[in-house]
Amino acid sequence: MRVLVQRVTAARVTVDGETVGRINPATQGLVALVGVTHTDTETTAKTLADKLWRLRILDEERSAADLDAPILVVSQFTLYADTRKGRRPSWSAAAPGPVAEPLVDAFAQALRELGATVATGRFGAHMHVELVNDGPVTLMLEG
Repeated sequence: MRVLVQRVTAARVTVDGETVGRINPATQGLVALVGVTHTDTETTAKTLADKLWRLRILDEERSAADLDAPILVVSQFTLYADTRKGRRPSWSAAAPGPVAEPLVDAFAQALRELGATVATGRFGAHMHVELVNDGPVTLMLEG
């Protein structure tokens, strides 16, 4: 599992013009773009959720847990793109939807169980993601 984390001051996901998830403007939070591979498990999802929740990347080296910062979780299979050969990415390392969707849901649910306020995109939909990266701070977590 890969989680590309961005510290933000606002974020929004829309599908067909409808906002399905958001972090309100002027609120520091995190956007977590989540990619799943074939070997990931629910344990992987829970471990990375805990790491993200406690990661000290917000103001004054505080975590989302310290500030009760909101987290927007968006599925992102393209994090497993293989671009080493040619000009067309290979997606073979990304888990198929029936495997990935429950693990993205488990990641979001694990964050909720830790106490996070979590919004999500819509798995498998064509989403528009808008965000204001704060810093900018962008990190890759892998498990």
